[in-house]
Amino acid sequence: MSGKKERQTPSCRSDYRHFLAIPTRWMDNDIYGHVNNVVYYAYFDTVINEYLIREGGLDIHKGDVVGFAVETGCRFYSSFSFPEVIEAGLAVARIGRSSVTYRVGLFAEGREQAGADGHFVHVFVKRSENQPVPIPENLRLAMEKLL
Repeated sequence: MSGKKERQTPSCRSDYRHFLAIPTRWMDNDIYGHVNNVVYYAYFDTVINEYLIREGGLDIHKGDVVGFAVETGCRFYSSFSFPEVIEAGLAVARIGRSSVTYRVGLFAEGREQAGADGHFVHVFVKRSENQPVPIPENLRLAMEKLL
């Protein structure tokens, strides 16, 4: 074993079921003139929660059940910079009893291959107890559309 990691191939638009256009902001750029790596995770959070709120009825303010991010990861292929609009693709890789694993691809407008691929795991918990609970049916149905 050489110790070298193979570079994976970026995902394609056809790998995703839902898309959200996310405009970059001036403050997203770092000193090198491109979107800073930590901002990519905010884009993941945005596309996931926008979908859960609109399609699954997630109530982030008063709902009894909320999703906690317990694992995230990102593989970078090409950079973005302000004032680009990023097209965030969303799919679900796995749905468990109380957790879900999402796949996210970030695309430059009109590009077929992702500039970044990520994963994001939510565990759903009862807000008042911070203990895992089964994924509510309305959210589960919305997630199943993305499998």
